[in-house]
Amino acid sequence: MPIVNKIIEIETELGISIYNVTPQIKALLNTTSIQNGQVLVFSRHTTTALAINEYEERLLEDLKVYLRKLAPESDCYLHNDLHLRDVPEDEPMNAHSHLMAMTLSTSEVIPVVDGKLRLGTWQSVLFFDLDGPRKRTLSIQILGE
Repeated sequence: MPIVNKIIEIETELGISIYNVTPQIKALLNTTSIQNGQVLVFSRHTTTALAINEYEERLLEDLKVYLRKLAPESDCYLHNDLHLRDVPEDEPMNAHSHLMAMTLSTSEVIPVVDGKLRLGTWQSVLFFDLDGPRKRTLSIQILGE
């Protein structure tokens, strides 16, 4: 069974940013001969996440508000006691971003049928950067026949 490994790179914006990575995944799938199988999308960072949902502007804003309520940046977190840890000089106080990421997921698996992603009508693969701006990477693994 063929397995193809690819990387998607994303330059993110300040704060919480959400990106529809479905077009990039489809483009990578189209570079393979795989017709039936699956695509694994894996986020390689501890303050990023993935979800499958609708990519709609007002919903994206609702998601940001929801995540900020779950883990407000202004709350007190032990992880932010940077003077008690061995960290680089530019280490941000980002415990809230780690907590938000843990409420979502680090990976998604999408079926491939007849050479196409088997997503629902309104479904998109959403990538969340919860601690930007940064250069981020997603690992894409396409397998099947």
